[in-house]
Formats: sequence, C-alpha cells, structure tokens
Amino acid sequence: MKKTKIALLALSLFAGSAMADDASLKSSLEKIGATNVRLSESPLPGFRLATSNEGIVHISENGQYVVQGNFNVLELKNGKATDITHKAQMASLNALSNEMIIYPAKQEKHVVTVFMDITCHYCHILFENVKAYNEEGITLRFLAFPRAGVNTQTAKQMEAIWQAKDRMKALEDAEAGNLPKELKTPNLVKKHYELGIQFGVTGTPYMVTDKGEVIGGYVPAKELAKMLSE
Repeated sequence: MKKTKIALLALSLFAGSAMADDASLKSSLEKIGATNVRLSESPLPGFRLATSNEGIVHISENGQYVVQGNFNVLELKNGKATDITHKAQMASLNALSNEMIIYPAKQEKHVVTVFMDITCHYCHILFENVKAYNEEGITLRFLAFPRAGVNTQTAKQMEAIWQAKDRMKALEDAEAGNLPKELKTPNLVKKHYELGIQFGVTGTPYMVTDKGEVIGGYVPAKELAKMLSE
C-alpha cells in the first residue's frame, strides 16, 4: 500500500477542548496564513473541512489540530472498506448539474464528472473519444478547471464556453481549435475551480465517479468501464 505523507499540526489558539464555531475556526486558520477560507463537512469525525487559496486541510472541531496532506478516508462496515473521502462534496458537485456539459450514455451504467482544461492535451484525447465512453455506458459530465487558475485567458475563454447558449457546441468548437473570441469574467468557472480544489484536483483530466471516488489522469474508455464495474 502506498503511504501518504500527512502532517498533523497542533494549534495553540484555543486553550480548551470545547467545540469552536466556524467563525472561530476560520479565524484561527487565517492567523496561520490561510486566505479565503470556506468550511464544510469533513469525512473525518470530529473535524471540519477547510478549503482556502492555499489548499485543503481538516481542522478539529475544537480548533486544536489541523491535518494537512492528501489521504483517503475509508469507512469500515460489515467487513468492507468504502472510500468516503469526498462524500461531503458530492452534494455540491451534483448541485452544479445544470452548469455541466453532459454527454449522456443511451444505456447508462455509470456517471463520471470530468474536471477539464481546454488547453490540456489528455483532456482533448478524452473529449475526442466521448462516443467510446458513451458506448461503454458511461455518461460524461464536464466542468471547467483552468489549471493555471481563474485569473487567466484560458479561464475567460472557458467562461465564454460555459455561458454560451449552446454549451455543447461551444466546447466542441473549442476542442476543434475554434476558441471563443469574446472573453468573459470567470464566474461559473470560478465555482467549478473551487469545487475542483475541494476534490483535490491538481491536474486534468480529473474524474469523479458517481460514488465519489476520484481518478486522476486520462483512462481509455474500456479500461475505465472495467474500473467502474469492479
């Protein structure tokens, strides 16, 4: 099993062990340098998930400890281990369904959400093979994740695509090399990007299954179908 480096930081900002409210937790993280902090449910009992411009950490509800690093949270039940690392984020993901560019499978077996960048080579390969994924029973839902951040031309181009009247055609045009001429301030894209950070996206394509499991990088259609069926 591959070991993951995890840092446990003790904060001396709270003297007692009582539960702290989100405002206090946010304040304590800001004191150690975090900016634009958002708090949500954590898969770790007794912790809150904190997303900031600096990344993701889990902070204990009493504000004394911070867990920093990438790791999976497995729930052991009836002799079976279930990955619940991103369980809390799935509601937020599905809430963006009206903003996704969706290619549905006629005989749907699985739903996979893809965080993509229009400048990403492997995203382009994946997109070229949408039909193959659909034939395997995989519905693909695309969200925007400009790898260089939201303050970029790519982010503005992707915003124009996702705000187009016909998003599907706009994305297909972009993938064919016909990028939007009109740039737009990233609003939808900013939401997608921030959610991607919560899912641990560091590169694209980055896939999230309907069970909340994540798959980083390009995986061919048949191989992905096999992975999803296991």
